[in-house]
Amino acid sequence: MPKQRITKEMVVDAAFELARSGGMEQVMVKNIADRLGCSVQPIYSYCQNMEGLRQEVTERVKNFVREYAAVRIDPEDLFRSTGRAYVQIAKEEPHLFKLFILHRREGIRSLDDLYKSEASPETAEWISEKLHIGIGQARELHLNMLIYTIGIGAVFAMTEPGIPAEEIFVRQEAAYEAFFRQAAGGRTGSPEGAAFNDGIGLSAEADRWE
Repeated sequence: MPKQRITKEMVVDAAFELARSGGMEQVMVKNIADRLGCSVQPIYSYCQNMEGLRQEVTERVKNFVREYAAVRIDPEDLFRSTGRAYVQIAKEEPHLFKLFILHRREGIRSLDDLYKSEASPETAEWISEKLHIGIGQARELHLNMLIYTIGIGAVFAMTEPGIPAEEIFVRQEAAYEAFFRQAAGGRTGSPEGAAFNDGIGLSAEADRWE
């Protein structure tokens, strides 16, 4: 039987699966070769250095997490569904989530740079329309929630045996309320407020999350 031809895509796929099952520290030439059932020579032919391969794996992780979250986010309940999506992937794919949260973000010199790298311009426009606040206020609200989500995600990913999801949701609710009042000039995000009437408010009903 002819030997299987090892391609670069196969090498990256194997490295991704190793990172998925055991973290980036498992992405080593020998482990990749063992997973592919080949010698280390084809791996070296595609990988001039392991750092380049790890960067490709990180990009794969970022795309995986974003696609995972995208299909679970409800546009009419943006913040709550986003929070739930990230908690869910942290539980189901802990190593990938940790890599996503803690990966080095290059070229970030300000919070504005961070926002541009992590969010699309359409999101702020959508929030502005839904919450009846200005674009600048919507962007500020979204940036604050983004920073909070990355921060609490890092805490969630780096603790053992893990913080209950209910506690995470309660904190997200409190953060949203505070950030919304700040962005909206003192308006409340309670069920009587415009945010919840438009279906975007966070809720602490963690017992409904599965």
